[in-house]
Amino acid sequence: NNQIIITMNTKSSILKKVLYVIIPLAIIAIVVIKLKTNKEITQSKVYQYDKEQAINVQADTLQLESVNAESSYSGTFEPNKETKISAELQGKINTILVDAGSVVSKGQTLIQLDNSLLKLQLQTIEVQIEGLEADVKRYTILAKADAIQGVQLEKAELGLKSAKVQKATFLEQINKTTIKAPFNGVVTAKLSEEGAFAAPGVPLLQITDITTLKFTVNVPEKDLSQFKLNQSYSLSADAYSEILLTGKTTMIGSKANMGSSFPIQFTVNNTSDLKIKSGMFGKVLLKNETSGKGIIIPSSAIQGTDNQPQVYVVKNGKALLQNITISKKIQNRAIISNGLNEGDVIVTNGFINLFDEANVTVK
Repeated sequence: NNQIIITMNTKSSILKKVLYVIIPLAIIAIVVIKLKTNKEITQSKVYQYDKEQAINVQADTLQLESVNAESSYSGTFEPNKETKISAELQGKINTILVDAGSVVSKGQTLIQLDNSLLKLQLQTIEVQIEGLEADVKRYTILAKADAIQGVQLEKAELGLKSAKVQKATFLEQINKTTIKAPFNGVVTAKLSEEGAFAAPGVPLLQITDITTLKFTVNVPEKDLSQFKLNQSYSLSADAYSEILLTGKTTMIGSKANMGSSFPIQFTVNNTSDLKIKSGMFGKVLLKNETSGKGIIIPSSAIQGTDNQPQVYVVKNGKALLQNITISKKIQNRAIISNGLNEGDVIVTNGFINLFDEANVTVK
């Protein structure tokens, strides 16, 4: 009986060890099968792009066109003069005679500061001057009669001169309490109100002169040769494209800015009713002496990089990348000097999934 019990215990132990091995293996096998099944299901649902399938594109057939000899550069109008006006003396603001938008002339009174105390001081010094003038007259008579020493007359004369200097100082201070326009212009900002306290260096008004404007454009290095100092050019404002203005070149930049272009500034006379405002956008128009026919394509059709522009040319049902050379860009179009010929068909739209030598269908 003991042998039977030992044998059964041994078999039970062996069976447990076998189960410990078989069960994990079975679990691993089930997981592997499940993962493989999931992968197959996922792959079946993923869209597999067929590179042989034709891609729908829009295309244009190139023709020789008259090359527009006129080109333009965009810029911004700025005021000829603009300043913030402040008081030279401190004091309470009694009156502001203008408001934002007021047109002012040079020398026109804009602000009146309180000067009552200065006027009282002026009256005091005028009384002193009257007394000193009387003293000088009296001492002059007495000095001629040798009744007084000459030094007393000299002191009276010096006192009179000093009083007159003080009077001139008070008159100048009173004059500075009246703040006037330094040039013709428009009040573009009112920065204080009546009753406020004015102090030197604190802006009270801003005046802008737009009768004459400055117009600045940024030009690439290769186009600098088209501009000459003191030469007149045609300009227009985007808001009033029908009005043609004339600007004279007053500055050609000597240093490139962050965009590797050079600033060029023009002086422009505004219209009589001052339609062109500071901050408006505009264009300077250039006419090229050379004209003729050439290949012109929309800029949206150009692929590649700035150093190596390319376009897709459609040949025998395939889109082929073609290197091109751009001679000039005019707004949203480009003039091509090399790489394309009359009759070529280029892709202008439908670039999604498009690649070199892709099969295409032209709409």
